[in-house]
Amino acid sequence: MIFEMPIFNFKHLRGLSYINSLITASMFFLITPVVIALSLYALLNISSEKKPSVLGDNSQNIRIFSSLPPSAQTINGYPVESDARGEIVKSYLQRYDSILEPYSFYIVNTADKYDVDFRLVTAIAQQESNLCKAYPEGTFNCWGWGIHSRGTLGFSSFEEGINTVTKGIRDDYLDEGYTTPEEIMTKYTPLSNGSWAEGVSSFMSEME
Repeated sequence: MIFEMPIFNFKHLRGLSYINSLITASMFFLITPVVIALSLYALLNISSEKKPSVLGDNSQNIRIFSSLPPSAQTINGYPVESDARGEIVKSYLQRYDSILEPYSFYIVNTADKYDVDFRLVTAIAQQESNLCKAYPEGTFNCWGWGIHSRGTLGFSSFEEGINTVTKGIRDDYLDEGYTTPEEIMTKYTPLSNGSWAEGVSSFMSEME
């Protein structure tokens, strides 16, 4: 018996390969546009979604700040600017638990009004009364201003005291050429051995 080897039809195989390639290419061109269309639809849907409102407010009414807006603080109607110096004085008075703390910005505004170093009046109050912890009762005078053998000068409020002392430093000291704590001391408290100026200078440096 003679066995015959089967003869493969390679032309037939080449035909099948061509058909498979054609089907694959057709599927690619059919499916790809569908996938792209679905992706675009999903992106458009996400971008058009409304953001949830905050506390029931319309999102158009929400203002966004890079930092919290400064809150306006006023004492007796005086406008207060957003100023780091006011915060420096406030922090200093809080540290020493002073009753002058609510007047921090008023102190700075009054210093600007008379062109006086914003730290000076607070430093004098620290030197004279430990920031109003020891002053003549009912006088609102924490600065030793007008205190002498004939009596004690009193003010109707801390605001009046701050204004009077700051203006007095400008009129009676700075404008007269007393421009440093050492020079001011020679007129403010001439009997001091130097400790007054040293203390005022030290307290001012704490507010730098």
